[in-house]
Amino acid sequence: MLGFIKKLFGPGVDLAEKVREGAIILDVRSPGEYAGGHAKGSKNIPLDKISGKMNTIKKWNKPVIACCASGMRSGNAVGILNRNGIEAYNAGPWQNANRLIK
Repeated sequence: MLGFIKKLFGPGVDLAEKVREGAIILDVRSPGEYAGGHAKGSKNIPLDKISGKMNTIKKWNKPVIACCASGMRSGNAVGILNRNGIEAYNAGPWQNANRLIK
């Protein structure tokens, strides 16, 4: 089970350190879900819009920490971002990402 969780949420990277270094928290839920609560300072680009926003995301020139409701959509987003040359990590649920912010 732990192996599955590590595979789902990525390597043992200190995501809080990444945030302190300037990583962008990207919430990939729908705008309605985002409006119902989100990590402070996060940006909202729904999963189905990520490919169309790739140039914008690349211009950030920063690592991306993706989050959603459960970790599934953010996991998909990380795969898309990584395939496009963007350093990206999966924080899982947005509440996890919110805890990374100090």
